[in-house]
Amino acid sequence: MFEAEADGLRELRSADAIRVPEVLGCGVENGKSFIMLERFSFDRPSARTEQQFGERLAKLHRHTADRFGWFRDNTIGLTPQVNTWSDNWIAFFRTHRLGFQLSLARANGYGADLQQASQRLTENLPELFKDYEPVPSLLHGDLWSGNWGSVGGEPVIFDPAVHYGDRESDIAMTMLFGGFGKAFYDAYERSWPMAPGHAQRINLYQLYHVLNHLNLFGRSYLAQATKLLGELA
Repeated sequence: MFEAEADGLRELRSADAIRVPEVLGCGVENGKSFIMLERFSFDRPSARTEQQFGERLAKLHRHTADRFGWFRDNTIGLTPQVNTWSDNWIAFFRTHRLGFQLSLARANGYGADLQQASQRLTENLPELFKDYEPVPSLLHGDLWSGNWGSVGGEPVIFDPAVHYGDRESDIAMTMLFGGFGKAFYDAYERSWPMAPGHAQRINLYQLYHVLNHLNLFGRSYLAQATKLLGELA
């Protein structure tokens, strides 16, 4: 996990778009795994910081690859995240994101609650991408409010689940647990406007993270998962 996190931070730094902590070391010492990062002292984000964040995230997303995925697998929380390269985003998301989490949910005893709606959604997934072809953007991958901060008035991101995918999935995660202000979204929209139909795809990408929380933390996330599935299927 720490090796993948270190590689993810280096990948984000290579885009030269937004500040990321420098990786100082990663390994095993006395039987304990560790990652050592540049230390930051955080301050309270201002509207200006959030504006810069929106602009710089759009710049990060313009750093692209030829395919979707990444050169290595990593984790989303404690859950494995498969990043096998693919030329097709819908196939990648169906198999390595939605399908993977739904398989875990069945193994965890939630299959009966999710089965019918998830099957319909999986079959109808291409309908959500009519007239929209995402590019393989460099993504933070787990961009909730706890994974960014302000240092000297400058936005900083950390604790990523890096891969190349649809930029809308990063935006979806920012909306799931709050913590991002209007200045952030306005600046991002000015820098790179969202495509038509994005509102429904936001629900799709949030479903991935809600299913992950269901698999990690239990039944308290089941109602939210079934609600999103019902709206999408």
